[in-house]
Amino acid sequence: MPFPPFSLHIHQLHSNHQLILRRASDPSTQPDCQEKAQVIDNKMAKKQDNKVNPETVEEGQPPAADAPDHKANRSISIADLVMRAFAAIGTLGSAVIMATTNQATQFSQIFQFRAEYSDLPTFMFFVVTNSIVCAYLVLSLALSIFHVIRSKAVITRIILVVFDTVMLALLMAAASAAAAIVYLAHKGNTQANWFAICQQYDSFCGRMSGSLVGSYVATIALVMLIILSTIAISKSK
Repeated sequence: MPFPPFSLHIHQLHSNHQLILRRASDPSTQPDCQEKAQVIDNKMAKKQDNKVNPETVEEGQPPAADAPDHKANRSISIADLVMRAFAAIGTLGSAVIMATTNQATQFSQIFQFRAEYSDLPTFMFFVVTNSIVCAYLVLSLALSIFHVIRSKAVITRIILVVFDTVMLALLMAAASAAAAIVYLAHKGNTQANWFAICQQYDSFCGRMSGSLVGSYVATIALVMLIILSTIAISKSK
């Protein structure tokens, strides 16, 4: 039965080793034979060291090259957790500020006008959307903590990317619509005979503008979360 190339080479080395040992019994050639035997022993040891250990492969131990990717995914997971909590605080602040925005203005002893966020459906949509996104971000913290522990997870990251994208679209729509109304309240539109009301309702306009800041910060955070999750998924493959 023919030997494989590697086994044939080992067999030849073993035969040469036995021949040299027999010659080593001759006192005249003993020093030279012992030196050659030592060289062959070293070669055989190196060949055995270069063989792949099947136990290591069967156990599924990751190669040393995977260690940097594991640390990178763990760092990404920690950044995801911090940014997700920060975005949740931003949306919560935006919803609370807008929902508590109102101002009454006395034009005379008889006429008094009161402005509230509920007077405009756009602001109501803004409050509801920020509340939904905030609740989602708080619930998603559990998966974010799970990714810190299991940084190689892929399926749960894909789920987060999908829902993060949906929440980003909702939040961006609400923030853009609210920003348009706030701009008209500050600047007005003479062609449409829409007058700027912020001179009379300065506190009302100031709180509306402040609520937009937290919403746009959360929007940027969601974009970064999607990018981080995508990078982590690519490194896990």
